[in-house]
Amino acid sequence: MSSDRPHIVLVMTDQQRFDTIKALGAGHMNTPNLDRLVREGVSFDNCFVNAPSCVPSRASLFSGYSPHTSGVLRNGQTWGRTWVEELAQSGYHCVNVGKMHTIPYDAPAGFHERFVVENKDRFYEGRWYADEWDKSLVHQGAMKPSREGYRALPDYAERLGAVDWPLAEHQHGDRFVAETAMWWLKTRPKPEALFMQVGFLGPHPPYDPPARYSQPYLDNPDLPVPRVSAEELEALPASLKAKREHDVHVDHDAVSWSLEPSEAQLRRLRAHYDGNVTLIDEQIGRLLETLETAGYLDNCVVIFMSDHGDNLGEHGLSQKWSMYDMVTRVPAIVWAPGRFAGGRRLEPQCQLFDFGPTILELAGLEPAADMEAKSLLPALRGEDWAGRDAVFCEQVGDVAMANTRLITMIRTPRDKATLFLGSDDGQYFDLVADPREEHNLWYDPGVQPRLAELRDRLLQWRLDSTVHTMDRAVGAR
Repeated sequence: MSSDRPHIVLVMTDQQRFDTIKALGAGHMNTPNLDRLVREGVSFDNCFVNAPSCVPSRASLFSGYSPHTSGVLRNGQTWGRTWVEELAQSGYHCVNVGKMHTIPYDAPAGFHERFVVENKDRFYEGRWYADEWDKSLVHQGAMKPSREGYRALPDYAERLGAVDWPLAEHQHGDRFVAETAMWWLKTRPKPEALFMQVGFLGPHPPYDPPARYSQPYLDNPDLPVPRVSAEELEALPASLKAKREHDVHVDHDAVSWSLEPSEAQLRRLRAHYDGNVTLIDEQIGRLLETLETAGYLDNCVVIFMSDHGDNLGEHGLSQKWSMYDMVTRVPAIVWAPGRFAGGRRLEPQCQLFDFGPTILELAGLEPAADMEAKSLLPALRGEDWAGRDAVFCEQVGDVAMANTRLITMIRTPRDKATLFLGSDDGQYFDLVADPREEHNLWYDPGVQPRLAELRDRLLQWRLDSTVHTMDRAVGAR
């Protein structure tokens, strides 16, 4: 194996919005280590996920195929075959620490070693899987906090999932993931080439960092708090109105939603969410220090990303399962000083799964010819790169989607259309005039010709991908 093949460390958070990194424009955030990655690396400022929930987004990333091609379109669907197998076969030692969200949770997924840590809220309701974090807490005489315990709080229904971490700081899941990865790097013989995926649990709900992380945000008068008009709520498609009602009655991931949350509730929600990001940022700094002292950074590519975002009350909505940019646009940063010129923020659109073939090419491998994802290596090298003129996102009916079976999005730099299967209702946003997506123009007569173009483009994308990948069935193999 060529000695110039880099170590590759893929750091993933869960449910982190784009507007949570100070160096990317979120002035209220405290993220010095992520700021360093932006300052010295390459940020893809318009990276969009392939699905607005964990499992299909990750299955798409780790296969290089769209959800409808892989067959993984919603949470809970079986998947485990990944391009990590190709890295392993080529001589990389492949290690996962933390969340991958394969189904089953402990599927090998191509790794030589897995130290699985799942969601914060996955030990009951028939999902009796004990991960590494569970086992660690048991030996410390503790149990993983989750909605079962948080429901005992007298104001649980008012908290929107935002609570203070009730155990010791070192027992927090994001600390555990970082320290397990650091332990591996410090104690295991250094392989000739390492691929390590580090999967943090946050800022996915419950939004429960230790109070010292959330309190500075609560005290910050500039903390962003959404204000949603009655007109916007009235213009929501029927499926999203049904989702709002559903989320009030079912507390997904310890989030008991409110149809009319107060400003104080929304401030607390955002403060706890941002506090969890700062906690993770702190752990990333420790991880970078360990990579350096263990001798990896001389030839290493660090990639940071998230699997999707979170509405946090914008548009009147909780969590994900919708196609707004706050859900579908995620931070994506490549940091490799000495290999790629840093300090660059790239505007063209890309998709999260494009990092699959990028990683393969970094490792000196040729991605499969029928892979739908496109390598970002030309962009990293500073070559001409136009990005994607349209990106797509799709989600089959998770329980939280209430009354629709499929949502599909097409987004260009200037506009976006969202279609709900079986409904004449939908969304169209002029992103130039309305970047916050507050004015749905779906029924505006003036945009109907453009809507027809986007529908045709969406159909063409589905047909093209079917022909291009007609021999593939990657989801459950």
